[in-house]
Amino acid sequence: MTAPHDPQDPSVPHTPPRRPLRPLAAVLRARERGENPDLIERENLHRRHEAMRDRSRLQSEGRLLVMGLFFVAAFTVVGVRMGALATSMPEEPRSAGAAMAINGARADILDRRGRVLATNLTTEALYAHPQDMVDKPGAVRELARIFPDLDAPALLAQLSGSRKFVWIRKTLSPEQIQQVHDIGDPGLLFAGRDMRIYPNGRLAAHILGGASFGDEGVSAAEVIGVAGVEKAFDERLRDPAQLDDPLVLSIDVTVQSAMREVLAGGMTLFNAKGASAVLMDVHTGEIVSMVSLPDFDPNDRPQVLTSGDQADSPLFNRAVQGVYELGSVFKIFTVAQALDMGLVNPETMIDTKGPLTWGKYRIRDFHDYGPSLSVSKVIVKSSNIGTARIALQVGSDNQRQFLDSLGFLEATQVELSEAPSGRPLLPARWNDIATMTISYGHGISTSPVHLATAYASLLNGGTRINPTLLKQEGMVIGPRVVTPSTSLAARKMLREVVEKGTASFGDVKGYAVAGKTGSADKPKPNGGYYRDKVLATFAGVFPAHDPKYVFVLTLDEGVETTGSIPRRTAGWTAVPVTAEMIRRVAPLLGVRPEIEPLAAIGVREARNGG
Repeated sequence: MTAPHDPQDPSVPHTPPRRPLRPLAAVLRARERGENPDLIERENLHRRHEAMRDRSRLQSEGRLLVMGLFFVAAFTVVGVRMGALATSMPEEPRSAGAAMAINGARADILDRRGRVLATNLTTEALYAHPQDMVDKPGAVRELARIFPDLDAPALLAQLSGSRKFVWIRKTLSPEQIQQVHDIGDPGLLFAGRDMRIYPNGRLAAHILGGASFGDEGVSAAEVIGVAGVEKAFDERLRDPAQLDDPLVLSIDVTVQSAMREVLAGGMTLFNAKGASAVLMDVHTGEIVSMVSLPDFDPNDRPQVLTSGDQADSPLFNRAVQGVYELGSVFKIFTVAQALDMGLVNPETMIDTKGPLTWGKYRIRDFHDYGPSLSVSKVIVKSSNIGTARIALQVGSDNQRQFLDSLGFLEATQVELSEAPSGRPLLPARWNDIATMTISYGHGISTSPVHLATAYASLLNGGTRINPTLLKQEGMVIGPRVVTPSTSLAARKMLREVVEKGTASFGDVKGYAVAGKTGSADKPKPNGGYYRDKVLATFAGVFPAHDPKYVFVLTLDEGVETTGSIPRRTAGWTAVPVTAEMIRRVAPLLGVRPEIEPLAAIGVREARNGG
């Protein structure tokens, strides 16, 4: 039973009551007046139809208004977009994808005079869509002709498989691009990308290191540094904010070229296994040139050796990564420290009777220099015994502290990714015998850059410098390591070595070369030393009276064979190569040849109270 309708209940929707077509009251009145009651029904039906038509018309007009507003809005949006496109700059359509986020840009690297050492070049990569290729065997034959190192059978197998995409070549030259175009196969496609190029080829290869591709897409590839300064400054070179700010190195390309040519000639002349040379500004630590041979072309960087000795690889930087017992070039440090401590002066006589026996060890000289030598002659004659006796006076702790102040006890701070691997090899126990052997360059292994840094710090007036491959502005004054008088005395002794001692072939007229030779027998892998394998080193400064540049040159297993017996010492191998190097590069550096000032004769410095 249905509940009665409550007209006051708000939950029940209200609908207006429908008017009856034949109201009883109206019918009764019509009958009383004698009228036809059917007319009342007709009139009410007509009114009802008119009301229905009015409601239908209002609904239709509302729908038309809404549709009109919608079309106006749509045409307005389309018009605005068309106007924006008409007034904007035209550009090629680009598809969105992960590759668009890859940034292959990289800042240039310049030498100290602004010449390009490394830059980016826009080139093309070659890939294939096998499903679109018309003649796969024919295309592979043509590609093998264009790229002689291409593995044609392997490529054909890849193209004949189920793969939809095959990389063929990551970089192409303009000539190769044209030759691939001439093949005419629609399945061979190109993609633009940046690549790193080194216009000078092998020149400065170990300094620059090289770059390779990181994240790759079809139309872009990330260029990342893999060695040398490219890796050491990778973030800076890839920083979008610094792309227009090239990295300026301390290297001089002209000097680098001359040094490499001379060193390569000396390496060939003396049948050396390898060689290195470092040229450094004594006042700033700037490395103006650094060469390591054999070298490589960073445009076609070879693979890292997976077995054997990494030092045999052309990638190995002998100037930084190579740590060697450098021999008698170390003697000047022992003498300079003793001078600075006031233990000796250049004329102090040192006992050189040999052999010097210390426990089970015996120290000998290359020649018998008699019962005694002055401190200056110990350096000029290169006496191991005399140097060892001076080192005993200095003491182990003092020696270690002094070598530490020169940078010998830690990896060099030069800006190369390989620098940390060139950590010096130090004695397990720094006792008296270690102190004596280290005094003449045995029992401690360091790199040529370590040696150049120490020579610069000792001979520039006595202030520490740090090696750098970045161009510097002005002199760099570091902490003092020796007094100016000690530095001057050391330079005079090294000048005597060239004038009267073991480095006489290094005397270059007009440039007052001062330096020390070192001929160290190479150690065997299982202990002991080879008798016929020598690492020959010549280290020094020029001009001696006004030092500007320090040099260190090494020849690995070089031998001079023009005489009746082979001669392997540095005086016969490394020294003449260095002399030629100085003749070539000194004018390029702006160092004019000059007459060396004569020392004052019969004049003593007057001091208060003396």
